[in-house]
Amino acid sequence: MPIISVVNQKGGTGKTTTVINLSSYLALIGQKILVVDFDPQANASSGLGVVEGKGIYEVISGVSDASSAMRQIKKNLYLIPATPDLSGANVELANTENKEKILFQHLSPLSSQFDIIFIDTPPSMGILTINSLMASTSVVIPIQAEYFALEGLGQLMNTVNLVKKNLGANLSILGAVITMYDERSRLPKEILENLYQNFPYRIFRTVIPRNINLAEAPSFGHSIFDYAPNSKGANAYRRLGEELIFYLNTLD
Repeated sequence: MPIISVVNQKGGTGKTTTVINLSSYLALIGQKILVVDFDPQANASSGLGVVEGKGIYEVISGVSDASSAMRQIKKNLYLIPATPDLSGANVELANTENKEKILFQHLSPLSSQFDIIFIDTPPSMGILTINSLMASTSVVIPIQAEYFALEGLGQLMNTVNLVKKNLGANLSILGAVITMYDERSRLPKEILENLYQNFPYRIFRTVIPRNINLAEAPSFGHSIFDYAPNSKGANAYRRLGEELIFYLNTLD
């Protein structure tokens, strides 16, 4: 069963938007999906309409089990939310034995209950993101179509490889997703060409456009499929969902 961390240490790359809308689309087509919000900013939680209550912090702290912290958002779509308390976990986990595998230990009992688990990660490479990688089978990397978004990509790939090598993670890189693409601008086209030429892993053929509906939907606690199902953003995430399923099937 795939557990997919959506990762980029740079903020503003469309990471949470991708988690919300990919998970929502796959749930719509009958996949049973769990989203784990492992980012203290809790944007995936609020974007799916959950703003209070216990969540993943209580799970990794041993106060609650994962099943008790889980919420059903709609048919086939479940969430273990984040709260601001999660920001303290970086310090609290520092002296914990096997601290890199805490999330893995709590998610493992759930793996048989879902078709796919998505983990939304913090925009950093601290202990929370390392936990996410250790709990995952695959990584998806959203990359904003701008020059500076490319600078940290090598560092990110290095971190993923170090986690695989030094901590024994069984982790594959599914690929990168280009987000916030403005087809009217020359620079994003140059960046896209550069990525296709130089990125050593897959780049999804679906490109997520810069779209006002995608930006607005989370403020209402909705995915793009509830907020603007006929928009360019919704159509892009439909295509990305189908592409993701295809690539996951090739790993079986």
